[in-house]
Amino acid sequence: MTPDAIVASLAETRIGATHNQYSHSRLCRERLENYLESRWDAPVLLVGEAAGYRGARISGIPFTSERQLTGAGPAEATATIVHRALGELGLEEEVLLWNVVPTHPGTAASNRRPTGAEIAAGLPYLRELARGRRTIAVGRVAEGVLGGRYVRHPSHGGAAAFRAGIAALVLEARPRPPAGSGAS
Repeated sequence: MTPDAIVASLAETRIGATHNQYSHSRLCRERLENYLESRWDAPVLLVGEAAGYRGARISGIPFTSERQLTGAGPAEATATIVHRALGELGLEEEVLLWNVVPTHPGTAASNRRPTGAEIAAGLPYLRELARGRRTIAVGRVAEGVLGGRYVRHPSHGGAAAFRAGIAALVLEARPRPPAGSGAS
């Protein structure tokens, strides 16, 4: 699938009782399509639980708040921590951000854990985006779905552990130059 096909499909999908920001907002669809196109060749997929009420529900981009995009609107602590860590590590262009459930479970003022059915409904999108990428779960819900590589969710005091986990899993997995090559 292409980014525009993913976004068009997502806009037409109903994922349980979640709020589908892509069916309600042309701006969210445009932003997500542009984001996916810009990161289409990223070798790493970082997967969280679900779109947050201060994040992707409004911005349309996983782990991203409206304030990060425009300088106005709500900020989301997790989004701020994720982008800061990726920026400090020089990984922003190497990572595609996504969620197990790409739509928002909860209300306009709160998040809730997605149901098993909502997780199952989001899996086709996750599988499509994971193809050919190293996939890393952020938090226990994503780990439960993906298994394998996991980093602590950055919320509730987890920022340092999140950053250290990303550094270990992404930076240390890069191929090292051969000894004596002069590269460092």
